[in-house]
Amino acid sequence: MTTIPDRRRVPLPGISSRAYEHPADRSALVAMRSLSGFDSVLKQLSGLVSERRLRLMRLASAVRTSDTQFRSLHEMGRDAAYILDLPRIPEIYVQQDPSVNAMAIGFDDPFIVVTTGTLDLLDEEELRFVIGHETAHILSGHAVYRTMLLILTRLATRVAWIPLGYIGLRAIVAGLEEWFRKSELSCDRGGLLCGQDPDAAMRALMKLAGGTRLHEMNIEAFLDQAREYDTAGDVRDGLLKVLNLLGTTHPFAVVRVAELDRWRRSGAYEAILSGDYPRREDDRNVRISEEIKEAARAYRESWSQSQDPFIGVLRDVAESAVSAGERIFNRFARRTG
Repeated sequence: MTTIPDRRRVPLPGISSRAYEHPADRSALVAMRSLSGFDSVLKQLSGLVSERRLRLMRLASAVRTSDTQFRSLHEMGRDAAYILDLPRIPEIYVQQDPSVNAMAIGFDDPFIVVTTGTLDLLDEEELRFVIGHETAHILSGHAVYRTMLLILTRLATRVAWIPLGYIGLRAIVAGLEEWFRKSELSCDRGGLLCGQDPDAAMRALMKLAGGTRLHEMNIEAFLDQAREYDTAGDVRDGLLKVLNLLGTTHPFAVVRVAELDRWRRSGAYEAILSGDYPRREDDRNVRISEEIKEAARAYRESWSQSQDPFIGVLRDVAESAVSAGERIFNRFARRTG
């Protein structure tokens, strides 16, 4: 059973993950869950890496939080589960690792792993944002697909000597990485909903870029930096930005701060806290075609807002690709509806 959080924050009973998910993330999830036979493929993949083995590894090599171990972190996990109305409180493990990282992994019973580098970097409210972020991954079902991405990435390295097999797997992994970058934007929003402290959320993301010396940084200047990143350079620089993302699962820190700030300023955050959000009980009625349209709308909106010269050059090509994608998925939706 979850208990009431330690300070006054707004609980969100029955909230659907659709409330905070980026449209591109949400449409991909709806499509994958609707594919015939996808569950059986997922189960076969899960057999490659046992969830029990993953948990036993953490039990042997990390510290599981509880009322007597990392109690503050344990309570943050309980609070995040309470606010997002999860049926179960995910276990949290602290792993000795100087790198800054946190992840939610597993298939049937996902759990959260936080490195000591993350604990050393962030203050309590910033950590609350991170735990909320990972809890949002679990509510969205991202932990399942992240685990699948880890499996496929490892598999791709094993078959690197088989050219066609490696190219095919790398194409799948690249697609999953693009989806996962969007899922990170989703769960930054989810983390904000859990912590309900916008300043702490922005600080946490800024520290990912600049480290602990918060007195040397300024959030408004960092947002200016994000705007410069969007507009700087010419078409060549825009291409380099795309190439820099290859092999990554997370958007860059300045992009995450700018996206979270834009979402908060849009009014969506306050609307959810006031009780205006989709409920989990209605998820079964979601139509793939509507989610695809919403994803296409979101991409078009981001292109129209971007000042990147490379995006400007590709806008017409991308628009044609998105329109074609809409037609394909609409046809698929009619067949499966």
